[in-house]
Amino acid sequence: MRIARAINNLIEAFERLPGIGPKSAARLTYYLLHVPQIELDKFADSVKNLKLNTKECAICHNISEEDPCDICRDPSRDKNIICVVEQPLDVLAFERGGRYKGVYHVLHGVIDPLHNIGPDEIKIQELIDRTQDAGDRTQEIILALNPNMEGESTCMYIDRKLKNSKNQKLKVTRLAHGLPTGADVQYADETTLTRALEDRREY
Repeated sequence: MRIARAINNLIEAFERLPGIGPKSAARLTYYLLHVPQIELDKFADSVKNLKLNTKECAICHNISEEDPCDICRDPSRDKNIICVVEQPLDVLAFERGGRYKGVYHVLHGVIDPLHNIGPDEIKIQELIDRTQDAGDRTQEIILALNPNMEGESTCMYIDRKLKNSKNQKLKVTRLAHGLPTGADVQYADETTLTRALEDRREY
């Protein structure tokens, strides 16, 4: 049986998404065939406008509607404390807890030699430049990366780079209790993240 080209094209498009295999891609495609056209148009517009209506914050590199983002522009946030995370989803996880009042720095990845991702492919140098531009005002860097091999390697690299900076008063800490080895920050609940923040230790 020959599949309609429009169906096959959408299945192939879904398969390119992370975590979507051929069967899941086919299920999603055939589900959309039964969705009313008006809802399908809304879905298509949302996908089309995803990158058109979002920006990367020039300060923290989080994704927002404006540049700088709401968090970086918020005068009530403590600009002296920077929480370094892997992805924008991790920022949402911390913000759900409502306890952290500092700012963020999103790396958009971790050092992963197996996938040819080195320090230059993520936002590490931007973090170093940010702390240097702030002079002695930056008091603490919280390394809130996932506790796996890639996350730990990235933390060690950042720690070495920061200790070579001119700010000798800068404290580098790592999330402690609450996050088990191999866990993802974005899937942790608010209580776990709050405890991890409160029990952080100096790197």
